[in-house]
Amino acid sequence: MAQDRIVVIGAGMGGLATAIRLAAAGRAVRVIEAHDHPGGKMRTLPSRAGPVDAGPTVLTMRHVFDELFAAAGTRLDDHVTLERERLLARHFWTDGSVLDLWDDAERSAEAVRAWGGARAEADFRAFSARAQRLFEAFDVPMMQAAAPSLGTLAAHVLRRPRLIADMGFGSLATALRGQFREPRLRQLFGRYATYVGGSPYRSPAVLGLIWHAEASGVWRVSGGMHKLAEAMAALAERLGAEIAYGTPAAHIEVQGGRTAAVVTGSGERIACAHVVHAGDPKALHAGLLGPAPERAVPKKAVAPRSLSAHVLAFAAVPHGPELAYHNVFFGDDPRAEFGPVEKGAMPLDPTIYVCAEDRGGGPPPPGTLERFETIMNAPPTGARDQSDEEIETCLTRTWGRLARSGLTFSPIPTRDALTTQAGFHRLFPGSDGSLYGRSPHGMLAAFSRPTAQTSVPGLILAGGGAHPGAGIPMATLSGRHAAAAILSDRTSTSTSPRTATPGGISTASPTTAAARSRSSPSSAPSSRPGTAGRGGRTPPTTAA
Repeated sequence: MAQDRIVVIGAGMGGLATAIRLAAAGRAVRVIEAHDHPGGKMRTLPSRAGPVDAGPTVLTMRHVFDELFAAAGTRLDDHVTLERERLLARHFWTDGSVLDLWDDAERSAEAVRAWGGARAEADFRAFSARAQRLFEAFDVPMMQAAAPSLGTLAAHVLRRPRLIADMGFGSLATALRGQFREPRLRQLFGRYATYVGGSPYRSPAVLGLIWHAEASGVWRVSGGMHKLAEAMAALAERLGAEIAYGTPAAHIEVQGGRTAAVVTGSGERIACAHVVHAGDPKALHAGLLGPAPERAVPKKAVAPRSLSAHVLAFAAVPHGPELAYHNVFFGDDPRAEFGPVEKGAMPLDPTIYVCAEDRGGGPPPPGTLERFETIMNAPPTGARDQSDEEIETCLTRTWGRLARSGLTFSPIPTRDALTTQAGFHRLFPGSDGSLYGRSPHGMLAAFSRPTAQTSVPGLILAGGGAHPGAGIPMATLSGRHAAAAILSDRTSTSTSPRTATPGGISTASPTTAAARSRSSPSSAPSSRPGTAGRGGRTPPTTAA
């Protein structure tokens, strides 16, 4: 019924996760998506070797997705094939050194010892233990909480005094200087700040916990990451949700102080009781969806902005060092990367991430045309298009850094393969080209990010710009928070949860589904498979 319909704006991870949970609970859900495919930043671009993932390339925290599918009465493994990537990443420095890190703690420690000696191994083991303690301590009161409280977190930490030393009270870079005697390891683990769009020199030390999330397991999706988005969209539809692609939202209507309808770009008015905005929250603050929702998100929740990126997605034959699936080619001086970026300029000495997308499970035969995605950090620059000179500089610095480690491609990709900050801004209105929402800089940045509930009754947030933050698992968790906010809204007139749904899926209530999940096995137009598409990796978790 119109008075109980829920409209979800955006079919990214947050929007789809919200739609699945609400449809499984028996709610009438309609998802509208401006692009012609699901996935949000989980996009693809065409190439001579097939669709190339041009966004996130793997997922971590698999249990988040297992729990989501279990809440809908099904299993993740029945919808997509996940392949565990045992080699987490291969790291290259210009001095010729190479370090592989694995999803096995002992194997990684042995690799660090062989690479950097006994002191480096000891520091690595201590850092890994610290990252695990931080992750386990912050998981429930921060990531799992719908609205984390500074007071609750402080009490949680005080009950575990060791966490105070683990957390540190400076930047990630400062903490790493005290934890690693080997500068290359400081550089390696400092890059985890970029997973949520920050600089290690300004992001809090607690972000070191991201290492534990990655070391706990990384999975590729057979056929490409967009297959996960397609599976989630198909599940939502089987549960009864409607999804309309090519349907942008133009206006959110508020009547009597509460959301009443969404007007689409074609002028259709969709009456509803709740609106879930799963795009960048800054679009609301900027008035892109009308004046009424502007007050829903305060400026401190959307500014300052996180990093953007120069992303290349292409097919070529590689020449040079043996690549893994994930590869990181470090510049010589991290300050020559992040210093210019913080001033709004291109990095002088960039670190380049390279995903060799056809190397999962082993390298293809020599001379094979392979698919690649490269990422270079960049500042958000809004709608300003990069000049021809800036684009050429970007390409020169990317290929130059890789060439210093002996890696070249034939043919050399051209500017047509590049998505710039302005391209991301056009793809994600209101984002300024930022890929991770609000910046993580500052000790209390996590408490400034907007939560699911807004100040406008009936208007709910989901997606990587909302709590708990950027990255595929975090955006998916935001869908759980968004759905819970709606299901607990006493003004709703919804009926009881479904026990059977279209397509034959049996569902349970949110309570029983969650219990079951604990025992379950742990700037191009976009398109659907086979056509041109858009989407994005934010490095491992990232990028969602």
